[in-house]
Amino acid sequence: MHGQAADDIETPRDTTETHLLGGRVSLRQPAKGYRAGMDAALLAASVNAKPGERLIEAGCGAGAVLMQLTKRYDDLSVTGLERDPFAYELARHNAHANGVQDRCTVINGDVAHKFKALNLPTFDWAVSNPPYFDDPGAMRPPAEERRGAWMADDGLKAWTQFLIKAVREGGKIVMIHRADRLADILDLMAPKAGSFAIRPIHSFADEPAKRVLVQAIKTGKAPLRLMPPLVLHPRTGPKHTAQAEAILRGEANLYFE
Repeated sequence: MHGQAADDIETPRDTTETHLLGGRVSLRQPAKGYRAGMDAALLAASVNAKPGERLIEAGCGAGAVLMQLTKRYDDLSVTGLERDPFAYELARHNAHANGVQDRCTVINGDVAHKFKALNLPTFDWAVSNPPYFDDPGAMRPPAEERRGAWMADDGLKAWTQFLIKAVREGGKIVMIHRADRLADILDLMAPKAGSFAIRPIHSFADEPAKRVLVQAIKTGKAPLRLMPPLVLHPRTGPKHTAQAEAILRGEANLYFE
């Protein structure tokens, strides 16, 4: 594993530049392969950090969530863990390009090696958008450049265990995932975390939710709460609903409190 260096980082090849949060974030992403989008924006908007808190993201990719969080919070220290070497280098580049390298650390490592292997103190927050599939037989194999982002080689259990271990007692875990895995997520987290809050994410108001945002508190004991849903797209008119567009611009949040 290698941490963030302080040297100048050249612009990676085979990438394109995207702007997030109404232009406040500049993000280099692969020209081909997995590209962060709405899920990253929703995950970042779900964190309600207090001054001086620390956050880790498991599977940070090119750093879309981390960069949005550093612009949403001036005093939040973030750490990203990413196993893919190219995505890791992109995340390092993006931290420098956005001027947040002093409070953004990127580590080249694997969730499968467990949190203890990082030799880091526990965090206040742990967030993740884990790969949505862990059964290669359940879907058509993705293109090789997308495989790491779509296929969880070590299963959803490895991701939930990492997130739980990464936070202090009372620390918060936030995950965005497929709605049909909600029962699995709750079951995997329940032995060590609770006080669940769930927000359904609907593509359209008249369709079942395809995504869920789940917040859990380590050692939490409060009753489960089902939050108001978020609808992303109207059937006619603009591409996004007013609420979704405000979240993408960084003008609204999805806090669970």
